Amino acid sequence: MNFNLKNKYALVCGGTAGIGKATAFLLAEEGATITLVARNEEKLKHVCSELPNPELHSYIVADFSNPTDLKTKLDIFIAANHGFHILVNNTGGPAAGPIFTATLNAFELAFTQHLKCNHVLAQTVVPFMKDAKFGRIINIISTSVKQPLDGLGVSNTIRGAVASWSKTLSNEVAKFGITINNVLPGATATDRLFDILKDTADKSGLTEEEVAENLKQSIPVNRFAAPEEIANAIVFLASEQAAYINGINLPVDGGRTKSL
Repeated sequence: MNFNLKNKYALVCGGTAGIGKATAFLLAEEGATITLVARNEEKLKHVCSELPNPELHSYIVADFSNPTDLKTKLDIFIAANHGFHILVNNTGGPAAGPIFTATLNAFELAFTQHLKCNHVLAQTVVPFMKDAKFGRIINIISTSVKQPLDGLGVSNTIRGAVASWSKTLSNEVAKFGITINNVLPGATATDRLFDILKDTADKSGLTEEEVAENLKQSIPVNRFAAPEEIANAIVFLASEQAAYINGINLPVDGGRTKSL
């Protein structure tokens, strides 16, 4: 299937590593013009230089702990360049830990980085999508939306809020040719997963290899996902072919989630 995203502009958040970087590459390979968003300018420059047809792509340096600054920078970029047909909301997850010991600041920071920034981004890009009569917003969340994960108290809470926000908004904008969907990655070989494995190993007395093997045993396909496997689902949802898919939570987890 040829997704052919030529002449489409895509804004990819968290695009310097892991799932975000893999998504940027696959979108670019399908012809999309990419704008990356992340905090580290050197990493942004490096990834832009590696993308297919690097001269087409750009980046915005922004910190998702400051939604106001994010909006200002995005407004400036759009005024000087172009709007976006595709938005990939992707932000690193909150620190692991039980919910009972979580601080209020941890909840507030996660709510800001995930829900508030997602909302700012959507409000900013949707007017262009309406005019284009084409829009795709894909939120990278977690399988905890369907089945809360042990030891990820703050993450479970905030991810659920983002999923509800997304579903509500998807019903409001669908009539304009805009779809909004959530991709729920399972255990994926990214820095985020390796940090969780290390934290679990430190607390359990097991080695990281033992913790990793135990986790793989809980996944029917018996392995971790490659970031590109998550990106494949994102690129499909960003395409014309996915025009009638709206407001869903799509687990890409090797079958680990037990709920329907």
